[in-house]
Order: sequence, then C-alpha cells, then structure tokens
Amino acid sequence: MMVPTMLDSKGTKILAKSLFKELRGNGYSANQILSLSTELIDLVTQDLRDASQQAHDTSERQLTA
Repeated sequence: MMVPTMLDSKGTKILAKSLFKELRGNGYSANQILSLSTELIDLVTQDLRDASQQAHDTSERQLTA
C-alpha cells in the first residue's frame, strides 16, 4: 500500500473511513476502535513531544557552543 507523504483533508477522511470499515469488517467493536484511536493519539502526542524536546536540546547546545 502506498501512502502519500502529505494527505489532504479529503484523503485523510477517505483513509480513516477505509480503516474503520476494515476494522469493523474484521469484527472489531466500536469501543475497540475507539481504544485503538486513543492509543494512536497517545503515540503521536509522545512523538511530537520527543521531537520538540530534541529541537530544544539542539538549540540549547548551539547556544552554549
């Protein structure tokens, strides 16, 4: 499956709907999909925090060099 590097709003909605239908078709309940969504949000949030911290650390090193 090819995933474009930038998904527009329409593409994101199509992808989400497709994933939802696939999960439901494979027997996942609405609550299980919601739990999965929550975990994904947590992972993205942590990734953003890590990236922000790395950027902060890099700028601090540059200032002290």
